Amino acid sequence: MSYNLFLAVILLVAVILILIVMVQNPKGGGLSSSFGGGGAQSLGGVQNTNNFLDRTTWTLAIAMFALILLSNFSIERNGTSDIKLDNTLENIRTTPKTTENSLSNDNDSLN
Repeated sequence: MSYNLFLAVILLVAVILILIVMVQNPKGGGLSSSFGGGGAQSLGGVQNTNNFLDRTTWTLAIAMFALILLSNFSIERNGTSDIKLDNTLENIRTTPKTTENSLSNDNDSLN
């Protein structure tokens, strides 16, 4: 039950993170500056808004990373493991090792 709660919170954080990233103004030096979007970014309160959006982006990214790691511990495992590490070579047939003397010269291409 708690795993489903973690998934719902992770999805909510991911959607909010996508929206926050889409709202941000690109910083100069990228492709947007070559199309004329480089000069009006620091007018008025835009710089403070950019700081808030940057901090919010980092906070949400760290929160999502932590939630993903914590959700691993909430997965119900029922006490048994599907991975069988013991006796992994059981029921494997092996072919007998052949020596050079037992090989025939029928496949020799030089003859």
